[in-house]
This record gives sequence, C-alpha cells and structure tokens, in this order.
Amino acid sequence: KILLPRILSQLDPRRRSAPANVTSARIRPEAAFFAIGDIHGCAKALRSLIETIAPTADDELIFLGDYIDRGPDSKNVIDQILELQNRCRVIALRGNHEIMLMGVTAGLDDTIWRNSGGHATLASYGGSLQKIPDDHIDFFRSLRAFYEVEESIFVHANYVHSVAMPLQDEATMFWKHLDFPLPLPHCSGKRVFLGHTPQPGGNVLDSGYFVCIDTYCFGGGYLTAIEPSTGETIQTDRHGHARRTPMRTIVDRFGRATRFLGSKFQ
Repeated sequence: KILLPRILSQLDPRRRSAPANVTSARIRPEAAFFAIGDIHGCAKALRSLIETIAPTADDELIFLGDYIDRGPDSKNVIDQILELQNRCRVIALRGNHEIMLMGVTAGLDDTIWRNSGGHATLASYGGSLQKIPDDHIDFFRSLRAFYEVEESIFVHANYVHSVAMPLQDEATMFWKHLDFPLPLPHCSGKRVFLGHTPQPGGNVLDSGYFVCIDTYCFGGGYLTAIEPSTGETIQTDRHGHARRTPMRTIVDRFGRATRFLGSKFQ
C-alpha cells in the first residue's frame, strides 16, 4: 500500500479514478456483451475464447485486468487485445500486475514483480523491459480503474459496499482479495463482476450480488467469459481447450458409442 500511490502516479491521471460513465451495456439487443477474467499470459486460452465469441463491431468485451505475468505468453495476450480493438468495443481495466509492471518501468525495484510472475512476462518480451513495444506501454497506461453500466459494475479485485465507485480506495479495487467477511451488496444496487481472487476448481463464484470470474487459468483452471445479463459462461484452459461439463462429456461419449455400435451392425 505504501508503494501504490507512487506506482499509480506514473499512470495516466485521467484513468486513476474514472467517472461512473453509466452507458447502455449493449449497442443493439443482439450484440454480444461479455466480461473476461484474469488471463495471466495464457494466450492460447484467450485465442480460443475469442474464436468462440467471434466478436463483431457491435459487440463489447470487458477485460477485468491481470493480462500479464505467470503464464507463458503475456506479449501475445496484449497483441490479441490490441487487435481486438479493431474488431469490437474493448473495455480494458487495470489489474495489480499491470500496476507492478508500470512501477518497474518507472524505476521501482523489480523484486516483488519478478517473484509474482514477472519473469515470465520478461521472457515473453525477449528478456528486457526495453523490448516492450510502445503501443503495449500505451495500453498499460490507458487502463481504466473500473467500468459501470446501467445494471452492473466491473472492477479488478474488490469494492467497499458503501462507497460510490469513483470514490473507492485504489488498494481495495486493485489488491484486496475476497475474504471473510465477504463484501456486502454495493450501495448502487448493481451487480459487481470482479477477478483477482483465484477460484478453486475453475468454477465461477456467484454470490448473487457479486460474481468472481478469476477461475485460475494459469494454475490449471480456466479462463472465463461471462454474459452478465444471462450468466452464460464460456471457459477455456491454458492449452486452448474448451471446458466440457460432465453432462456434455456423457452425451459425447454416448454419441461416440452409438456411432461405433452402429458401424459394427451395418
């Protein structure tokens, strides 16, 4: 917490406490609208997720931060998101790992960042901070603190239930894990979507009034996209494979067995 104000001061001051910016979540009723959890360098998972969503110009994707560190290809993750900005509306939020990286590029000691998975990010950029492209640095500096629409709030880590989003403490929004007691419903009455706290088994944590979609992709779980109004989820693992529910697996196995038996009796 002592270092946080120094790191945030290196970022675009217009993004440190963004206004509520309440807008319509959908440009058209049929437009896709998904929130996407912590990616942590899992580029294959992101690519498969985006291929499944297949976004077009009317669609909106909200990324909850922590694009980098720990996973194998942080550079490619950022490349993909920059390319997505040419295909659809992208809302990119700031995570604590982006804060750490920006602090290091501003001259702070890199020990904590490296020990938090920064070494994997360095490797993906060719082993040197100086090799991070300018458009990637611009992307990190442009990240939003939060995003708010008519019925939902999106933030990286956590929130204080009694405080409006523009007045939230930055240490809470970017660093505070979900722990007991869990946060109460936000005073706005809106449902809050967040990441940061890895969920065991790769399962979404849905309390009803807040939803955590950090489903631990880099650690053997899944990368999750969720449609806020319907709860529809899409999940892919770090190898880019879609998650299959137990019932879907049973149906597929039954189908294969039926086809096999049918071929034997033809």
